[in-house]
Amino acid sequence: MTSELLQILRRVTPEEERLRSGEADIEKNIYSSDTAENEGVVHIDASRLLEEGKLIQIRTHTRFVHFPVHTHNYVELVYMCQGSTHHVINGNDVILNAGELLFISQSARQEIYPAKESDVAVNFIILPEFFDYGLTMMEAENNQLRSFVIDCLTGAKEDTGYLHFKVADVLPVQNLVENLIWTIIRKEPNKRSIQQATMGLLFLQLMNQIERMETAEEDKQQKLAMDVLSYIEEHYRDGELESLAKQLHYDMRWLSKEIKKRTGFTYTELVQKKRLNQAAYLLSTTNMNVLDIGLAVGYDNTSYFHRIFQKEFGMTPRKYRVLNTK
Repeated sequence: MTSELLQILRRVTPEEERLRSGEADIEKNIYSSDTAENEGVVHIDASRLLEEGKLIQIRTHTRFVHFPVHTHNYVELVYMCQGSTHHVINGNDVILNAGELLFISQSARQEIYPAKESDVAVNFIILPEFFDYGLTMMEAENNQLRSFVIDCLTGAKEDTGYLHFKVADVLPVQNLVENLIWTIIRKEPNKRSIQQATMGLLFLQLMNQIERMETAEEDKQQKLAMDVLSYIEEHYRDGELESLAKQLHYDMRWLSKEIKKRTGFTYTELVQKKRLNQAAYLLSTTNMNVLDIGLAVGYDNTSYFHRIFQKEFGMTPRKYRVLNTK
C-alpha cells in the first residue's frame, strides 16, 4: 500500500480519541439504534454506516476497544493494511494479518478484540446488490465453487459464516484492494462502475487463490467440495481421481463416495460438465473448429464429443455456435 494512502488510514478518529482517553465502550448509536439489540447481541445497521443511495462505503476499523458479539445486515469485507486483528466469528478464532482479506456474511456472529494504534484495518460495508455486476464477471457456469462465494456474499445460507483469504503476497489482489479503497476515498467520477468492476476483478483473482482460503470448522464439508472443483478447474482435460486422492491425502474409494455425497455428482460427471461448459464457451467466443475444440477440452473421439454435447445442450456443437455467437 502506498505511504500516502496508509497515512490517511492511520489517522486516529474522534471516536478513537475518546476511547484512548479512557472511555470503555463503543458508542452504540454510531452503529445501531437503541432497539437493535437482541439477547445482548448488538445488531449493526447498514443505514447507520452508509450514506443514502450508496451500496458500498469504507471506514477504518475502530481501535482501542473490544467489540462485543454483534451481527449486521450487510456484507462486511475487512482488509488488514498493517498489523493484525483478532476476530471470533461463529465461535471460530480468526487472526487477520497484514495483506489478508476477510469476507463476513450477514448471518455471522462476530466479536473483535481490541486493536492497537499500529493495527490498521479497513472495513468495507457492502449491500448485497453491489455484487451483481462483479458476479457476472465470474464464470457463467453454475458450479458449487461460485455458488459458495455467492452464498457467503449475499447471506443466502445461514451457515456460510466467513471466508478468510491469506493473500498478502498476491500482488494483483493487493493492487485491486488498494484501487478500491482509493476510488471510494477520492470519490472519483463514475465511481460506482469503477468500484463494481474492480470488485469483479478481485473475485476473479480470489477464484484462483482458493487453496489460500480458510473457512469455519463446520464448513469443512464444503471445503472438500471446493478442493475437488478447484482441481477439476485446472485439470479437467486429463486429471484423474487417483491423482486428486493422492494430492488431498485421501483413500480414492472414500473420496469417490464423498464427492458423490457432497456434490450430487460423480467425479466423472463433474469433469464432463466442466469439459462441455468449456467447449460451449469456446464455441461461442472463438473461431476454433469443432474438432480442435473437442481435443482442447479433453475428447480425442470426435463422434463421442458430438454425442455427449448434443445430450447436454440439446443440439450439435455447430448449431450451438450459430445460435450463441455474438
